[in-house]
Amino acid sequence: MSPRSNLFLCMIRFKQMICPVSKERVDENRVRATALGVVITMGFFLMTGLWIFPAFLLVDFFIRAYTAYPFSPLSWLGSGLVRLLGTSPVPIDKAPKIFAARIGFVFALLTLVGALLHLELFSFITASTLVLFAFLECGLNFCMGCWVYTFVVYPLMRK
Repeated sequence: MSPRSNLFLCMIRFKQMICPVSKERVDENRVRATALGVVITMGFFLMTGLWIFPAFLLVDFFIRAYTAYPFSPLSWLGSGLVRLLGTSPVPIDKAPKIFAARIGFVFALLTLVGALLHLELFSFITASTLVLFAFLECGLNFCMGCWVYTFVVYPLMRK
């Protein structure tokens, strides 16, 4: 298959994205501000190698992904940033963001394990991947979780 036909196939699939859905809503601006916090926190890890940063993110992602608490530490800070900037709320579906937080939890866990076991390259790769995903959310409003769900999770669930 030619690269051009691969691009066309990808464009067709993009229109058929499948994301988890719920009736609950969250503010898109808070989500993006929280993602900025993930980029900054994991950036500190990439600069210092200190395990405390992925450990903090592990707890933060756990709260967002697996509890009913309305705020994790980073989402609380993100909410404060949104209030400070005075942006109007933009309600979006919460379910894809919970799924993305679960992916973030896995990457933070892998990064923490790699850091504790002194697997520098492994923890660098997992941390960098998490930074990339969070930057896409924060800077470009692009949810990588929807792509993972569409092309990995959903096909596995259908089998």
